Amino acid sequence: MKTTEVEMAWQSLANKALNGQLLTLEEGLSVLEADNDEILPLMQAAFTVRKHYYGKKVKLNMIINAKSGLCPEDCGYCSQSIVSTAPVQKYTLLDKDTLLSGAREALARKAGTYCIVAAGKGPTDKELDQVVDAVREIRSTMPLKICACLGILKDGQAERLAEAGVHRYNHNLNTSKANYPSITTTHTYDQRIETVEKVKSYGMSPCSGVIIGMGETNQEIVEMAFALRGLDADSIPINFLNAIPGTPLEHAGRTPSMKALKVLALFRFICPSKEIRVAGGREVNLRTLQPLSLFAANSLFVGDYLTTEGQDVSADHQIIEDLGFEIELNAL
Repeated sequence: MKTTEVEMAWQSLANKALNGQLLTLEEGLSVLEADNDEILPLMQAAFTVRKHYYGKKVKLNMIINAKSGLCPEDCGYCSQSIVSTAPVQKYTLLDKDTLLSGAREALARKAGTYCIVAAGKGPTDKELDQVVDAVREIRSTMPLKICACLGILKDGQAERLAEAGVHRYNHNLNTSKANYPSITTTHTYDQRIETVEKVKSYGMSPCSGVIIGMGETNQEIVEMAFALRGLDADSIPINFLNAIPGTPLEHAGRTPSMKALKVLALFRFICPSKEIRVAGGREVNLRTLQPLSLFAANSLFVGDYLTTEGQDVSADHQIIEDLGFEIELNAL
């Protein structure tokens, strides 16, 4: 196709997204299978959708690994799982002062959302008490939105988190329903769906995303995007597998940088109005193409992840400034 024809073809998908129409499976596959020579017009088309909903603003999020290791789950990608031999720190839930210190660090990094993440199948009532206590103080003293990621919640726990002031709850789908049993056997895909629906019922904003690079097909990637649109997830973190030695997926290859950009464009077209976040593994998968990711995504994690290091926050701030974008600060 001529350049103008290429531009028009991708812009037609952007227009479809802006008009509230769902891409077909075939159209979704065309994004993932696009020739690398078309990456700039593809990202420009994705940017027209991103700009319509978010302008040039970028949301920043910061994670604290509130409870590390000691997890009975067998998730093949995770260094904290029971089947992992990776040398990670293992500790019980951090105390209130440490969680508050993390919140202050999030503010220093210009993050608008502070994510309290704990390894495990789900929190005990005692652990929930600790999180609730910290959340109440953070909410009363700092202009931060709080996201909790504590696993599968028992009856009454979602209600308590909502009452304490948790804005958002994260529970990733991670992969497609068909691929799920090859990644995890200690819980099901449907249990994850149920948890997301439960937190929605108590008024918390649902955050759910994926990990790209775990043996899924292109069709399954499109199906993941459809599933998250169906869940009406407000925030969608797109992780790219950072294969950690000692985990079952340690030999999985990295996602090519151009493929990662196509994935981000796909999710922007299918979930046009949602917060699309470039999440774990972006540094090792996107590498020098990280700035281009923000033409489709409107959100980043800053700082370290759970057991892997992120790049220096000053580099992220510099990327945003160099693009002519701006950090979106909370007005709570």
